[in-house]
Amino acid sequence: MSQLTSLQDDRSASWLPRLAAHGGPRFLQIADALQQAVADGLLKSGDRLPPQRQLAAQLDVDLTTVTRAYDEAKRRHLLEGRGARGTYVAAPKFDLAPVLDLSMNTPPPPDGVDFDDMLKQGLRQVLMRADSGLLMSYHLGGGSESDREVGARWMAPMFGRVDPRQVIVCPGAQAAIAALILTLTAPDDVILVEPTGYPGLRAAATQFGRRIVTVGADRHGMLPERLEQACREHAPRLVYLNPTLQNPTTVTMPAQRRQELAAIARHAGVRIVEDDPYWLLAEAPPPPIATSAPSHAYYISSLSKCLTPGLRIAFVLVPDPQERERLLVALRSFALMAPPLAGALATQWILDGSAARLLEGVRTEARIRHRMARNILAGRYTGVGDGLHVWLELPAYWNGTQLARAADKEGMAVAPGEAFANGSDSVNAIRISLGCVRDRGRLQTGLQRLSQLLARRPESSGTPPA
Repeated sequence: MSQLTSLQDDRSASWLPRLAAHGGPRFLQIADALQQAVADGLLKSGDRLPPQRQLAAQLDVDLTTVTRAYDEAKRRHLLEGRGARGTYVAAPKFDLAPVLDLSMNTPPPPDGVDFDDMLKQGLRQVLMRADSGLLMSYHLGGGSESDREVGARWMAPMFGRVDPRQVIVCPGAQAAIAALILTLTAPDDVILVEPTGYPGLRAAATQFGRRIVTVGADRHGMLPERLEQACREHAPRLVYLNPTLQNPTTVTMPAQRRQELAAIARHAGVRIVEDDPYWLLAEAPPPPIATSAPSHAYYISSLSKCLTPGLRIAFVLVPDPQERERLLVALRSFALMAPPLAGALATQWILDGSAARLLEGVRTEARIRHRMARNILAGRYTGVGDGLHVWLELPAYWNGTQLARAADKEGMAVAPGEAFANGSDSVNAIRISLGCVRDRGRLQTGLQRLSQLLARRPESSGTPPA
């Protein structure tokens, strides 16, 4: 045996983990140990790993556990197979993307799920079962009967049994919001919103000539007494709420607050647009507001934030048949239909259980990334451990726009708090999205760089760096 081979074998053995009885799945413990060994330099590019049977014997686990561990390590781009020659530590993977994007809220790569394989299998099943001509032709808006049935199934965790006839399928939540504004309001009508919220609502309302009026909020969301006052003063037509893991503040409105707001809306005759894309990512969220005001609320559940943005499918719960028809008329004025192929794939995944597996993988990965953010950002972290983003209040010597510009110079994109302000006042904060950076290691590096940037004073302040 050559001296080089001997050194490689010594390194290949030095990383072997001690598997903990309560440390989680053993295949993940092995994959995590591999990742740590590569990060620490115990394993280097080109090192040969033990054959799977040999490693199983060394760790006293079954062969399937090692196979799953190696597959997971390959998914993380740590290992590469070279046929009969064995398994080797892969060359470092680098990303040619010029900017490390912490600004866009997208689901992270699902933990423990081979998304590429799931996509291929799902499309294969769709093409086997559906007429390709139908997948590439025009359809009536609102979704097919089967699409509405899976929409009802998707919303069952929130509502229990849902009547599929009450479900409308839209090409994304933004399209649903725009169609509801057109359906339920007229030019110059007032829409009530929280002081800080989703910019897409404000953009659509402004484009259609509707007026945005802010209603005060606290750490539990919109204040009931302020909503009551605003209803008396402004005679609004709509209230827009994002009650679960709110974008951007991460606030989840408690059940009592939801019920109070619903009661006020019913009494005032005001309709609620309940935009709830993160409900399925949250830990034990309260029932939707629409459960307390079914005749006054329109509930939107999107697949883009829970599964993947490429599906561009949202389900809207509209109990009244006349209002459903009016909504479809409004929707057809700018978006004739949801993409049939994406709709068929969503239907296939929901029916065969793939959507549930993907959702669980996204939820698990999101929580791992929140733990990472909590550890790196220390006292500045204000997340809740769920969802896709963190709302980070800034030290007094930074403002959101200033920090976003400084981050951009260092190759990072973050969303300044000013972008989410619905009125003249804005919170001095930034939103950090945890899902858009695909590689967990790159995210860790980006958060560390951001933490260092936060600790420095801006160059324009004239104060020496802290």
